[in-house]
Amino acid sequence: MKIFITGSAGFIGSALSLKLLEKGNTVVGIDNHNDYYDPELKKARVSRHINNRKYTHIEGNIEDRNLIRDIFRKYDFDAVVNLAAQAGVRYSIDNPYAYIDTNLVGFGNILEECRNNSISHFIYASSSSVYGLNSSQPFSTHDSVNHPISLYAATKKANELMAHTYSHLYDLPTTGLRFFTVYGPFDRPDMALQKFAKAIVSGDSIKVFNFGHHKRDFTFIDDIIEGIIRVINHIPTPNKSWKSESPDPSSSSAPYKIYNIGRNKPEELMKYIDSLEKNLGVKAKKDLLPMQPGDVPDTYADVEDLVSELDYKPKISLEEGIQKFVEWYKEYYKV
Repeated sequence: MKIFITGSAGFIGSALSLKLLEKGNTVVGIDNHNDYYDPELKKARVSRHINNRKYTHIEGNIEDRNLIRDIFRKYDFDAVVNLAAQAGVRYSIDNPYAYIDTNLVGFGNILEECRNNSISHFIYASSSSVYGLNSSQPFSTHDSVNHPISLYAATKKANELMAHTYSHLYDLPTTGLRFFTVYGPFDRPDMALQKFAKAIVSGDSIKVFNFGHHKRDFTFIDDIIEGIIRVINHIPTPNKSWKSESPDPSSSSAPYKIYNIGRNKPEELMKYIDSLEKNLGVKAKKDLLPMQPGDVPDTYADVEDLVSELDYKPKISLEEGIQKFVEWYKEYYKV
């Protein structure tokens, strides 16, 4: 297949590019290499696959309508995976336009070119953050998610609505993937694992919000990638059992589908920190703080549809995943 990946120098996008190339696919990737965090990390990720003869790397913004139009005209894509987004719940509180530009305008540009070029399957990253004030656990794609509590979450919910509209109006098959607390080698420096590791190694205290009572459905990067690859080859069709009087949010009378991809096993934040301490061989100094605005107390993925329809469930344990992360962290940062 020939696949277009946006955010191809990102944590998930680069890992997906690498795996798809290993399987013999052709990949065209785009990333703007912005300075939200150290651009050198993006270069390091892309260096793993940029010399593959079946990979083409484009530096640019998905908000650039003309650039996106020209890319779609030049290449005949079989599928598109949109992973480009301004990430981070907390950053969205003070920098809303970064999310509006990329997550809404950019997303719209990709959708429109998928329609104009009759793309067979459009896959995009949503987020567990869309569950917002929903306290029913485990989080199910069959439940309503109309109460996000951060602009980041709101843009991801908007992506799902925009995708459904294109599925309905233009018969464009779309699949949204709600990722749950992805972690692993090459992750972002603003994510908890790198922030904690850096502070612990430096002897600084780590900020532990909600006094450490958070639970998260930590999902290792390799499990996320396997889930995406299975979805690429599973093009949604209209749900013939869908009823407008009792609508199922996860599917539609259009070729539209939403999946959770999570470990389906929430772990306490303190266990996460404890595993990191053991692998680093250093005890952390903890600064216990109240919960931050925009955060949800716990996340827990219901992956029943993923299992029943794709015969897949993430399996890498927290302990194994953190061990792999620390091995990479020590090598990359020379600690």
